[in-house]
Amino acid sequence: MPRLILIPSLLVVVCCHTAQSAVAPADVITVGTTSAAAGAAVDVPVYVRDTSGTPLGLDQPFGSRIQSYSIEVDYAPAASVQSVTFARAGITQPLTPTFESSPSAPGAIGLLDTFSESTNLVSFTLNAALPGNQVGVLHFVIAAGATPGSTITLTLNSALTQLTDQAGDSATREAAAAGNLALTNGSINVGAATPVRLQIFDVK
Repeated sequence: MPRLILIPSLLVVVCCHTAQSAVAPADVITVGTTSAAAGAAVDVPVYVRDTSGTPLGLDQPFGSRIQSYSIEVDYAPAASVQSVTFARAGITQPLTPTFESSPSAPGAIGLLDTFSESTNLVSFTLNAALPGNQVGVLHFVIAAGATPGSTITLTLNSALTQLTDQAGDSATREAAAAGNLALTNGSINVGAATPVRLQIFDVK
């Protein structure tokens, strides 16, 4: 009889612990979704949401704010993209980073920025409505041969996308694998190329 009582009790504890782990707070990085015609240029915003209760954020003491990020976006099919650049935008656009880099490879583009907390605090809105504050923008030029009706997927690389403080402290680093950073992917829906209209003048 005691065994029958203990086993269900243990199951209850395990289940409750799992449920609590599943709802642990997480900051969020989001890539936008938009549409563009083949051959056209389009901007795709990238956002970060500062969620209270995570290792980094405005609710944390000085030295533990979101002051650095590494964001990689993998796009496919790569043949549907003529060119792409990744730049600061929104709340980070007027700031001066202590380090900045935008590495790229076929089918991938990244943005790495670090800001001094004392001189260039990144002004997140704590617990803002999703998707949060814009921190970057992807400037795409869609290939003229991209198939109308197709979709270019924009996937955040979970291994290379992370948030840190200004010092890059591993103790407070946030990543998808740690369960304190959620990633929301985006896409570009490709439409038909805009036809060129010729205006004919009647010359007399």
